Amino acid sequence: MSFDFLLDPSVRWVLAGSILIGISSGVLGSFALLRRRSLMGDAVAHAALPGVAVAFILAGTRSLPLMLLGALVAGLLGAFFIQSVIKHTRIKEDTALGLILSVFFAFGIVLLTQIQHSGAGGQAGLDKYLFGQAAALIGSDVQMMAVSAAAVCVIAILMFKEFKLLCFDPGFAKGIGFSPKVLDGMLMFLIVVTVVIGMQSVGVVLMAAMLIIPAASARFWTNKLSLMVTLAALFGAVSGAIGTLLSTVGLRLPTGPLIVLAASAVFAVSMLFAPDRGILARIARRLSLRGRVAKENALRDFYELAEACDCWDIEATATELAAGRGVRASAMITTLRKLVHEGLVAEAGGRYRLTDEGLAKAYTITRRHRLWEMFLMHEGQLGSDHVHRDADEVEHHMPTELEAELEKLLAFQGIEMKLPPSIHPIETQGGV
Repeated sequence: MSFDFLLDPSVRWVLAGSILIGISSGVLGSFALLRRRSLMGDAVAHAALPGVAVAFILAGTRSLPLMLLGALVAGLLGAFFIQSVIKHTRIKEDTALGLILSVFFAFGIVLLTQIQHSGAGGQAGLDKYLFGQAAALIGSDVQMMAVSAAAVCVIAILMFKEFKLLCFDPGFAKGIGFSPKVLDGMLMFLIVVTVVIGMQSVGVVLMAAMLIIPAASARFWTNKLSLMVTLAALFGAVSGAIGTLLSTVGLRLPTGPLIVLAASAVFAVSMLFAPDRGILARIARRLSLRGRVAKENALRDFYELAEACDCWDIEATATELAAGRGVRASAMITTLRKLVHEGLVAEAGGRYRLTDEGLAKAYTITRRHRLWEMFLMHEGQLGSDHVHRDADEVEHHMPTELEAELEKLLAFQGIEMKLPPSIHPIETQGGV
């Protein structure tokens, strides 16, 4: 593949501008997401549109600095009105966001329509602020965006600890001398600046997506805020680069929507394949837990059969064990085969019995179950006819510390379990 198109200065400017938008959006979007201010970016972006129109009307020409200043003022005004409505009325935040977004955006559309009908010179391209026109970026535009984006990122980094407190514990921040209102206002100001930076490239309609999607994608990969901010900036930059290159190379489609679609693709990959929070990882953990629970239940069923007849080498078929548990025989056969593979159960002629290691493990599992049953009866004030099912659901997740406390309770009550002759009291072991 040839990269000769990168020799074109205009392509490089557009690429640089898109990457800068992605970085600043990812950084600020991370704090906005954790502060639950993601949709505020959408409202601010729409509220900035009339500022662009008013600045054009006052200047009489398309002056980028003046129109961005107008967008900044209108965006800040929209944010102020949203906070005022929430504070002084009973209207909820989502309703206030929708209200201000709709009013400001409608006013902006009216002004743009009026400008188009007025026949004023230099009005061409104003409608591009709706969906962006990255291809129109020139060197001076990118330089302005670079300075603004760098300033936003530097301020966010310098105020990292304060914003972290604001997101996770505003009460503690207030207690050590910080004003949550001031910090929230600073965060909103930076969000407005970020929106204004990206308006010319991505547009007011799609800019909210760049504040939300990279940060949401990064959240799947980590629980650490500093890493989340870094990943969000990286995902934003990659999305900006991919969208720009796709638009430039062959698709000939608008750059802004392609940037958002690239960010959406990154989000889809994160949602599916993130190692801890991803859908596939959660499915794998659920299946693993289901298999472990099935094995532990089978071992406990074996132990209770042996305990009832005081014959510790008892054999049973999969059908007999399945009938006692109320599961399908095919599912029990699958579980028993896993236990055979692990050396906890031996099989001969379709009949199964516990090995010495399996007997010790079954004792530990049964003991843990009864510990929890006793806790529910003595501490939870539940009758014995209610505790078995509850203990069956909880015992597989019991932490070691709780198990040790329940052992003391068991000893205090003077309750003992019948032990096989070959087994001595042992410390509680983990699950299968």
